[in-house]
Amino acid sequence: MPRKSRIDAPGALHHIIARGIERRRIFENNADRDNFLARLGDILKETGTACYAWALIPNHFHLLLRTGTVSISTIMRRLLTGYALWYNRRHRRDGPLFQNRYKSILCQEDIYLLELVRYIHLNPLRAGLVQDMKQLERHQYCGHSVLTAKRKNDWQDTDKVLGRFGDKAGPARRAYRAFVKKGITQGKRSDLTGGGLVRSAGGWAAVKALKRAKIFQKSDDRILGDGDFVERVLASANEAMERKYDLESRGFTLDKTAARVAEVLGMKPEDVWAAGRYRHIVEARSLLCYWAVRELGITMSSLARKLKISVPAVSKSAIRGEKLAKARKYSLVG
Repeated sequence: MPRKSRIDAPGALHHIIARGIERRRIFENNADRDNFLARLGDILKETGTACYAWALIPNHFHLLLRTGTVSISTIMRRLLTGYALWYNRRHRRDGPLFQNRYKSILCQEDIYLLELVRYIHLNPLRAGLVQDMKQLERHQYCGHSVLTAKRKNDWQDTDKVLGRFGDKAGPARRAYRAFVKKGITQGKRSDLTGGGLVRSAGGWAAVKALKRAKIFQKSDDRILGDGDFVERVLASANEAMERKYDLESRGFTLDKTAARVAEVLGMKPEDVWAAGRYRHIVEARSLLCYWAVRELGITMSSLARKLKISVPAVSKSAIRGEKLAKARKYSLVG
């Protein structure tokens, strides 16, 4: 059976798990981990992607991310490809570093955000990388130390998590610590590492109870959430796909999109493709990147080649384009 395509949308919460090929190590030492985190931080800041939790284990890693304008597939492709090339050069090896397909589970925030933060941040303790909560609070390769203010970084969103525990930082951190500590006895939770009805309901016993009560919920292996949430996500994904097909049926190519950019900005079509830092050129490129990536589904890498700019530059342009389109109420279809 062919694998289902990934589901993504602006503002979606994703639990990401990526493992080394054949479960081999992907981090040999702190230099490897530091390089990975530097790449991750740069990509998250460039793409406007929020990170709520993360943990590096020798043969895999966990991330809890909320996407912005840039898709999760683009973010992960940049992260995994860039790190793998660097790692192979550094350790003089060839071949793939990661398993072919990382796991990405789209999660229902109100139910699972804090549970996932706790589960991810307890990974170093479960893996034996630290011995107790005191060591975990100072462990530099897990986001828990950032939330407890023992370490700092500029790409982890702590306000969103601590805000769930209170308005004042001190009491919120104490409540967060207590919450995480309570999770130690739960051990490894398979219900938080995948989607589908069984995991969303909390196990087979809960699923059977729902069936006995004649409560039937929509489920999808790519989504962790209740039936209503699954239906909303799938409906939104189908709507985005239908819009893409509708645009294709109307003949919306990249060139036609560029012509629309020129029309709404009142400029010559050839100027849309021009290079430079003039305001009208930047606005045109930004709007083109936003519509091309989000509406037409064109990859950032192919767009970067067409515009002769870098993928990060396309990412930043798409973010500016989204703000411009919303502020001025521009739409691709006139």
